[in-house]
Amino acid sequence: MPRSIRDFHVHLYFDPPELERARLLAGELVRRFDLPVGHFHERPVGPHPRGSVQLTVSPGRFGDVAQFLAVARDGLTIFAHASTGDDRADHTDHVIWFGPSEPLDLAPFD
Repeated sequence: MPRSIRDFHVHLYFDPPELERARLLAGELVRRFDLPVGHFHERPVGPHPRGSVQLTVSPGRFGDVAQFLAVARDGLTIFAHASTGDDRADHTDHVIWFGPSEPLDLAPFD
């Protein structure tokens, strides 16, 4: 039986030269969708292979946010996943990539 989705996490990935683009995109997501923005990690953290920032999206808003990101990501790679309480599955099975997918470090989920 499928787990219920509490929310979605949208991670904007960036390398140092892309930090300003990530900040601008995060700012636009806040302006358009009133999303909470996490800390801008300038190094890999947790399973994420590069710098990233997380935005949390309610299930009811995710479709609108996904449509916006599909055309407005400005070349950034974006990793989005459902939050169901099963962290490993949320980061491996319940995922959507905007741009090329990247390998995650799944060791934190062992």
